[in-house]
Parts: sequence; structure tokens; C-alpha cells
Amino acid sequence: MSLTAAFFAIIRRDLILALRRRSEIANPLFFFVLVITLFPLGVGARPQLLQAIAPGIIWVSALLAAMLSLDSLFRSDFDDGSLEQLLLSPHPVSVLILGKVFAHWLVTGLPLLLIAPLLAVFLGMPNQALGVLLLTLLLGTPVLSLIGAIGVALTVGLRRGGMILSLLVLPLYVPVLIFASNAVTMAATGLPVVAQLNILAAMLLLALTLAPWPTAAALKMSVS
Repeated sequence: MSLTAAFFAIIRRDLILALRRRSEIANPLFFFVLVITLFPLGVGARPQLLQAIAPGIIWVSALLAAMLSLDSLFRSDFDDGSLEQLLLSPHPVSVLILGKVFAHWLVTGLPLLLIAPLLAVFLGMPNQALGVLLLTLLLGTPVLSLIGAIGVALTVGLRRGGMILSLLVLPLYVPVLIFASNAVTMAATGLPVVAQLNILAAMLLLALTLAPWPTAAALKMSVS
């Protein structure tokens, strides 16, 4: 099997497994929707305030939803032994891991991207900011998955690694949160957002290039 065929086979396998365990798809999405819909109840029916903080609400909710789904990235493979087979593959492990991360994003990040405009309208976000919101989510959520994969790889062998995983990845998520929410806020006020989008694109390229290597090394240490 060629490397390209193996890459797409990993994606297909993980998508099939995710469809069999639909709760892994539903839980982060329900969490994302629940947090955003409950927030107006906490701050009150104040349209101007909700409109001002809508970018932060959406991005913090997306970040927490991404963290909620991280543990499923390698856990089932570690439990059933298929992770060892992945590491013994003749193909580069980093490329196969990239396929798993992409499948994970399709299952968890893409649904957030699709539902976010509806929730943004619910919070009163201006129409001119919706396109920038989608673009920041498109650039930022894959970065969250790629960075999170490193943390999951380091903690996959631990029984209760959830708290350690949060401590590892949350500080690395902060730059994405800052630039993405700031881009949406500036777009809502009509200011240019090219700089923020370029930084997010650079983060994505760096994560795509660098993240698979430490993830593969961490998985080998966790399995051995």
C-alpha cells in the first residue's frame, strides 16, 4: 500500500469508527451549543453586551469543546492495541498521525464550524463579522487538534490524564484564542483583520509541519 493510500485508509477507518460511536461526535457539539445558549441567561438580555462579547464566547466555547473531544483521539487505539500496529507500520508515523488528526477534526471541528454562524446570529453578531468568524474557525480549530494531539500522545498511557492534558495544552491554545477572537471583534467594528488572519494561517502551517513529529515520538514513549 502506498503512503497516500495508507493516509486515506486511516481517515476512512477513523470516520467509520466515529460513526459507530456517535456520542463522540454529539458530545462536543452539544457542549458547544449549550455553553453559548446558556451564556445570555447568565449575563441577562443585554443585546449590546452580548454583541460585544460574542466573539469571545464562541471561541472560548469552541476551545473547551475541542478539549472535551481530545481524549478520543488515541485512547481507543491504545486500548485495543491498534496504536502499536500503527507505530510498527512501514510508512512514516507522522503522516499516519496527520491522517488521524484530520479525521478527528472532521468529526469534532467541522460540526462546530457549521453550527457557529447560527449561534453567532443568536448572540447578535453583525453580518460583516460572520465570514471572518468562519475563516478563523477554519484556520484555528485544526491548530487546536494538532496541538492537542501532542498532549494526548503524552498522556494516553495514563489512567486519569484528563487534568494533565488540560494543563499541557491550554497554555498553547491561548494564542489561537487571542488572535481569532480579536479578528472577529475587529471585523464586527469594520476594521481590517488581515494581520490576525495571516498569523492564524502561519500557526496552522507551523502546526501541520511540526506537530506530527513530537506526537509520533510521544506515542512511542507512551506505548513502550
